[in-house]
Parts: sequence; structure tokens; C-alpha cells
Amino acid sequence: MRASCVRPLLVLILALVLPALGVSARTQSGVTGLDGRPVAPLGASAPATVLLFTAVDCPISDRYAPEVRRLAAHYTTRGVRFHVVYANAGERPDAARTHSTAFAYGLPVVLDSAGALADRAGATVTPEAAVFDAGGRLVYRGRIDDRYVDFGVDRLAPTTHELDDALAAVLAGRPVAAAAVPAVGCSIVRATP
Repeated sequence: MRASCVRPLLVLILALVLPALGVSARTQSGVTGLDGRPVAPLGASAPATVLLFTAVDCPISDRYAPEVRRLAAHYTTRGVRFHVVYANAGERPDAARTHSTAFAYGLPVVLDSAGALADRAGATVTPEAAVFDAGGRLVYRGRIDDRYVDFGVDRLAPTTHELDDALAAVLAGRPVAAAAVPAVGCSIVRATP
């Protein structure tokens, strides 16, 4: 086959195969690790992948760090992959590194300053969680739990645990009871066109 035919054929094959795997080139574009290299958090094989949207300047996100660590410790032993996603436009790698270290996430950190992952998940605030199943389908998006009722209004302890429940359902092969639950938090800052 001539070299001029190989590239279009490869593009066609990728265009057909990636969506079937639940991965799109748009989903992964602009997503980098703290070292600036491209990463594909939704491209790995796992029974579930959790994207936890956060920001360096969101106190509500900060207060959820212990719960994020608890959930990650429980579910990573069962094969679930967690990624802390800094989704604000202009978020600097050094600020994200300092923040993730200060709150001891101990999880892979990605920068989504172009909003590709936030768009794919439909995330609008931090903290907000998105759960993708093994096929790359979004099965849950929303709050971690109901600790925050509204801005400045929180409970001493949550009464519901939506992220935990969603992960338990996915791992048990059951549908997630509530696929989307509004989250209370800081708006994700998008890049201006």
C-alpha cells in the first residue's frame, strides 16, 4: 500500500475504533499530567474510572479531601481508577502539584484546562465526581455526598453517599440509582473563546 494511503486509512480506523471503546480524540485532547505530557485517564481498562474535579482555590473541594482519600483507598483495591482533575482554565501545574500534595490525595493528577474532561462528564463545579464504567460510558455525575446543602450551609455529617453508592452499584453490575445529582461547589472557570 502506498504511504499516501496509509495515513487516511489509519485515521478512519481510529475514528471507528475509539468511539466503540468509549474514548474519543476530543475527550483526551488538552489533558496533561503535571509534567505537561498528554494523558488519557479514560483510556485505561478498569471496572470503573472516577474523575474528581477540583480546584486550588475552592474551600468546598478542600473539605472533601479526606473523603476522597477514603473512597480511593477502599475502591482502588477493587480495580477502580481515580484521577484528581484540575479543570479551571489557566490552572498552573506547580499550583496543582502544591495543592494535591498539601491535601495528600496520593492519586494521579491531571490538568484539564481546555475543559475536555469536564465537557465529557458534564461537570460544572468543584468538587464534582464523574464515574465511567468499563465501557467508557458515563454512569454517574454529581456530588460526592449531601454534606453541602447550599453555599455556606453544610451538615455535620452527610446523610447520603452518592459517589460511594454509584461505585458499589457499578462493581456489582447494577444500574446506578441516580445517574446525576447536582453538586454544590465552586464554578469551573472555562477558557474564553
